[in-house]
Amino acid sequence: MKKRILVAPLNWGLGHATRCIPIIKTLSANGFDPIIASDGVALSLLKKEFPELTHIELPSYNVTYAKNGKFFKLKLLKDSPRLLQAIYNEKKAIESIVKTYNISGIISDNRLGVYNKAVPSVFITHQLKVLSGSTTWLSTKMHEKFIKKFNVCWVPDTSDNLNLSGKLGHVDAFEIPTEYIGPLSRFEKKEVPFKNDLMVLLSGPEPQRTLLEDKLLYELKSYKGKVVFVKGLMQPKQTKKQFGNITVYNFMTSELLEQTINESALVISRSGYTTVMDLAKLSKKAFFIPTPGQFEQEYLANRLTEEGLVPSCKQEKFTLDKLETIANFKGLTAFDFEADFKSLFNLF
Repeated sequence: MKKRILVAPLNWGLGHATRCIPIIKTLSANGFDPIIASDGVALSLLKKEFPELTHIELPSYNVTYAKNGKFFKLKLLKDSPRLLQAIYNEKKAIESIVKTYNISGIISDNRLGVYNKAVPSVFITHQLKVLSGSTTWLSTKMHEKFIKKFNVCWVPDTSDNLNLSGKLGHVDAFEIPTEYIGPLSRFEKKEVPFKNDLMVLLSGPEPQRTLLEDKLLYELKSYKGKVVFVKGLMQPKQTKKQFGNITVYNFMTSELLEQTINESALVISRSGYTTVMDLAKLSKKAFFIPTPGQFEQEYLANRLTEEGLVPSCKQEKFTLDKLETIANFKGLTAFDFEADFKSLFNLF
């Protein structure tokens, strides 16, 4: 009988779910039976990608952002009792799932309560350091306390100086056994001619996702080139609407998304880490607009801009003419790194 491995990504935007796609595929290819557990849009997306697998709904963290980025930390603090309750609830749910489904191992992507002492448990994160301004030391310590409950931490990056996560995924001392598994992406680069001048790729929690959608649709009214605009809304049916030179989708499946990004000359998106990994895999030129108040995205965007790879700006400062600066930047390039999943899966 195949060993069952529970794969549980956090439902915070779509990034955690999409970067688990290559892991789920590799588990299946190596003779395991992946069981998917999440909630909300992350679970909806993985149901569409893997309709043949078992899906379990976990208690929701209900993460939303403040309308004003300045209050992001304050809102997280206010929500923390609810967050801790959700972590406790998912821990209880996992106890039952492990027994009911005879689980042999757990892979949690940033779900802090998804572990069990009875089975080997892996935590995936690119944030060994959790940036929160003046309280970075505290948020990092708290995160570390949760990760210690797992057997091993997998960091989706390289351990070299040439890496994507910078100081987020590389710290001087970390008490938990850590494996650098290389950047994760569900996509493959294809040498195809460009069909679109610009692609907009949105995701992330509300209300900031909608605020950026409205701003970009307004700014792009005067854009002359061909635009594909993906809202990142996981709905039961895919929709496609045409507004002049702009084609708007509510969401795209992995296959169509891979094809469309490959066929697009430039990409505008958030600077979430999964998006950075995807665009690096496809060697894209991009423009980043970090989610207001999210320290991690602001750090990644600033770092890639300083390194001359991808220009970026704050959401409220974005104007169409800023896209002209892309020509002065190198763009992202793929890493020649192959993860040894066979050896990583030996844990189970």
